[in-house]
Amino acid sequence: MDKNLFVALTIAVGAAMPSFAIGWLSSKGLEAIGRNPEAAGSIQTAMILAIAFCEAIAIYALVVALIIKFV
Repeated sequence: MDKNLFVALTIAVGAAMPSFAIGWLSSKGLEAIGRNPEAAGSIQTAMILAIAFCEAIAIYALVVALIIKFV
């Protein structure tokens, strides 16, 4: 098969899944802050940390796609 197809699939899945996870994390974090506003600081810190890990997974997918393309 064509290498470009694998690159496209890698980046598509590698961008779609972290995007879904970031949206879900943000939704649940804001829901938790709405239920317990006193804990907003700790919830926000944990939410931002989890979002950073999701972004790292997207960057790993980009690196894998570049490796597939150029190797």
